[in-house]
Amino acid sequence: MWAIIGGSGFEKFDGFTPVENLDRETPFGLCSTGLKKVRVGEQECLFLSRHGEKHELLPSEVNYRANIFALKAHGAQAILSFSAVGSLRQEFKPGDMVVPSQYLDRTKGLRAHSFCGGGIVGHMSLAHPVCHKAISRLRELIGGSQDLQSWDSHFAKTYVCIEGPNFSTQAESNWYRQMGADIIGMTNYPEYALAREAGLTYLPCCFVTDYDCWDDSIPHVTLSEVLEVMRSNNAKAFALASQVLALESALYGDCDCSEQGLKNGLMTPESAWPEASRDWLNVLRGDY
Repeated sequence: MWAIIGGSGFEKFDGFTPVENLDRETPFGLCSTGLKKVRVGEQECLFLSRHGEKHELLPSEVNYRANIFALKAHGAQAILSFSAVGSLRQEFKPGDMVVPSQYLDRTKGLRAHSFCGGGIVGHMSLAHPVCHKAISRLRELIGGSQDLQSWDSHFAKTYVCIEGPNFSTQAESNWYRQMGADIIGMTNYPEYALAREAGLTYLPCCFVTDYDCWDDSIPHVTLSEVLEVMRSNNAKAFALASQVLALESALYGDCDCSEQGLKNGLMTPESAWPEASRDWLNVLRGDY
């Protein structure tokens, strides 16, 4: 089953039909408000607003571990992540969708970024942090759908994740460009890393709202202009989600993401697991 995480501008979708509110409690605290099962057409999926239903959480206040755990515990096998981002390249304009396959982490260590610790040691590869098969099939889906070609999509790009909540200085923005980053956001890390630990396919779809501050010759947009772009991006994300959900597991069904996480990445032998960790480890390893 798919789970959808909605970021800024994607806190809700008018086309979703609520089915059931779900328990937010996890061993890692409460996940963001508004966790629910929804229906889109004939398909059901999980939905969670990353920043909460009323957008009450700063990027560094989001309980990423609880969010990922709750989705896994309620049956998710793959995550479709929607985010608002700034563009670091002139060719990626407001309204475009950028699908990153690589990340640069520039957060400041404030975020709990692993399920490991407290007597549990594991190491997961993040060399390829998102599911290449799912991205390849998403590209094919968009290429075969006129509805999904009404905006420009870009693949295999690099996302730099900053702490926030404030935006970059111009010097930082140009530094990120020199580092090879294409878009800038505040939330995909540690979300993709935790999804990997949990054995979940992670498919990030980032919609550009404006250009970052790297070039004064590019006019900066007003808040009202950004909000209008976000409304348009919300409709695009819903159109994309509808087609992805209609395919059910076709985008991720035979990928090996479930094998790359804690299921096979633990160094600590089972005999040494702390008793308090056994239940949640079994959930994340898929042994429940």
